[in-house]
This record gives sequence, structure tokens and C-alpha cells, in this order.
Amino acid sequence: MKPRLAITIGDPAGVGPELALKVLSDRTITDRCVPILLGDWKPLQAVAARLSLQLPQQVVPRKEGLSAIGALDQPAIFDFASPLENLCPGVADRATGAASFAYVVDAIDAAMAGHVDAIVTGPIQKEAWHAAGIEFPGHTELLAQRSRAERCCMMLTSNDISCALVTVHVGLHEVPNLLSTERILETILLAHAAVSQQRGRPARVAVCGLNPHAGEGGMFGQREEERWIVPAIEAARAQGLSVSGPLPADTAFVPAMRRQTDVYICMYHDQGLIPLKTLAFDEAVNVTLGLPIVRTSVDHGTALDIAWQGIASDTSMKQAIEMAIRLAAKGTK
Repeated sequence: MKPRLAITIGDPAGVGPELALKVLSDRTITDRCVPILLGDWKPLQAVAARLSLQLPQQVVPRKEGLSAIGALDQPAIFDFASPLENLCPGVADRATGAASFAYVVDAIDAAMAGHVDAIVTGPIQKEAWHAAGIEFPGHTELLAQRSRAERCCMMLTSNDISCALVTVHVGLHEVPNLLSTERILETILLAHAAVSQQRGRPARVAVCGLNPHAGEGGMFGQREEERWIVPAIEAARAQGLSVSGPLPADTAFVPAMRRQTDVYICMYHDQGLIPLKTLAFDEAVNVTLGLPIVRTSVDHGTALDIAWQGIASDTSMKQAIEMAIRLAAKGTK
């Protein structure tokens, strides 16, 4: 039986709707899963008409309830009928933020209830969520709370590079206060388990330092490396893992290091995402590790400047769906 995937279209003013519709025309995907688009039919219809894309034949009103998703065996739209009368392509606002938030909430609930086998999320506009009064800074935090995950972390992965993040959507000044040996070790263990399963062998882990030159023996920073990062590395090694570090981030991602590293543990968002997006912007997939459900996502934003123009690459969306299919088949979280 083909896995059933809940694919959220992201912010309807961005590129998410066109990417979601593009993948439905790919038989290599539809032959292997049942994609259900969680979003609004009207903007999807408008995008399809503008870009000559096909719409699924089945449209299920949200009022029929999440259990209706579990009965679908063909591509479909789960229509939220959101109040988007003033929707303008490329202009995200509180209405589009509220709509995209609702899509994700229902996707999580559908997965938790067993109506779908995995979630694939389209790009959201965080400012639009904020404008709608939504307190979550992004998908990861919402997924963790809604699924009641005891521990989780964000990992972006591609053929060229994989990075797991100890902290995510916070300001740089907040990062040191959020670090702990326990949190760093937790991220190492989650990333090691996931990448080991992907590669079919024990993963080689490299841990970045927080400060320039990994602290230079305490010369820079508040000895975060000695206080938290080194103990986490030692604890992981005690469990038999191959872990190097703490590494200076300015040399951690050079080609020679990448050849001997399967996954990097990064202390903050941009430490990992700058090298990853430089090397694999259109190919990387965002995976939330540690959840009781499977969730993957594109690794890019809403691209409001090119929304509804048909020029956005669907490579990351396809890769996210491919990974969701594989993880759903393995029962991996």
C-alpha cells in the first residue's frame, strides 16, 4: 500500500502552491505515494490556471474532518476555505500566515491520528505568522509542542553535506544560554542515529565549536567549549560513537573535512545553514528528528519575489517527498 503524505502548501502568497502542484504531475512520485495537499483550493486553482498546471480531481472540504484524509487513495486537495479574499501573489500578511499555520496544525494532527504516514511542509513566512498573532517562530517549535516530542532537533541533509542544529530560531545573543551538555549530546545522538540509518553504517560526526577558533583554549567567549561541548563529545564517544571536535567553524566545512564527515553538529542556525545552502540550496531536505511522526520539508523560503511565476525550482520539494516516502516505509521518525 502506498504511503499517504500530507503536503502543506506553505504560505499561499509564496511559491509553495506552485511547487506542490508541480510534484503532482511527476509520475515517479504519484506512483509511489498518495499526495494530499493541505491548503486552499481557490489559490491553488488560480496558480494552476496561471501556470497551466493540473489540479487533483478530488477536493475534500476541511469541514468533513481529518478522518476524511485517511480514506483517500488518490491525489487530492484538503480545502480549508480560508478567508483569503485579498490574497495577492508575493504579499504575505496576517491572513496568509493564519492559513499556513492552520495547514501545518492539521497535518500534524492527521499524522498523530494515523490518517497519513508522513508530513511534507511547504515554505512559510515567519513574519506572516507573527502578524497573525502566532507565537511559534517556525515549524520545528510547533511540531515539537503539537506532537508532544520529548526531544527533537532540526537536521538539513543532502548528498554533499548534513547539518543538525543544537539551537534553531533564536537571536545570536540567546544561543549561549540555551546550550548545555545534555542538549548537545541529545543532538549528537539523534543525528548519528538518523544518518547511520540513511548510510547503512555508523555515521561520522563532527561537532563545531561556538566561538571563533573553537574558543582558542578559553581566549574567546565564556569557555562554552570546555563547559558544555567537550563533555558532550566525550559522553558520545563513551557510547561508541565516532565524534570529532570541537572544530573551528571557519575550517570545519572545507572539502577535506567534508570527506571524512557524515553529519555536522552546529551550535546555532546560520553556523550550519550557511555552508549547507551554499553547497546544496536546491537539493537539501529539512528533517525534524525525534518526533513521533515523519516530517520533512523544503530547505528554502517562500521566495515572494518570484511567487506564482513558474520559475521556482521544485527540486527541494521533490527531494523532501522522496525522503518522506523512504522514512515512512522504514517507520523512521
